[in-house]
Amino acid sequence: MLQDTPSNTDDPRDAADESPAVSLERLPEPTGRDLVQLFKLLSDETRLRILYFLMQQEELNVRTLCDLLEQSQPAVSHHLALLRVAGIIECRRDGKHNFYHIVPKRFQHFLDMLFAVEDGQPRRIRIENALLTYAHDGKPAAE
Repeated sequence: MLQDTPSNTDDPRDAADESPAVSLERLPEPTGRDLVQLFKLLSDETRLRILYFLMQQEELNVRTLCDLLEQSQPAVSHHLALLRVAGIIECRRDGKHNFYHIVPKRFQHFLDMLFAVEDGQPRRIRIENALLTYAHDGKPAAE
């Protein structure tokens, strides 16, 4: 036979229920989906390395990227196509060669999504001992 036992008021779960409500901004679903797609795209080492090289040079042709990545032209072209469809890079054709460059406004759009906050709030993310801040349109990040 089961007996009712008095509830234990020293239970830490009860104390958690009494803590003040925290007001946190929710991530809108469309923004979450877009960021998930971005992070999936960037989770591939080859695509990340392509972007790293393109950040160092205004534009690079496919052959140069193949040499830097030590990969075949079809493999590199596949990764470039994924980045291009996502709008992160664009292609310029010059004769037989395709030259790729980063689309700065698209990168800014992703940073705006990642650091989305209400106006006047600091644009920052804390990860352990690091504080990542973001300034938009030349304005310094709020402290």
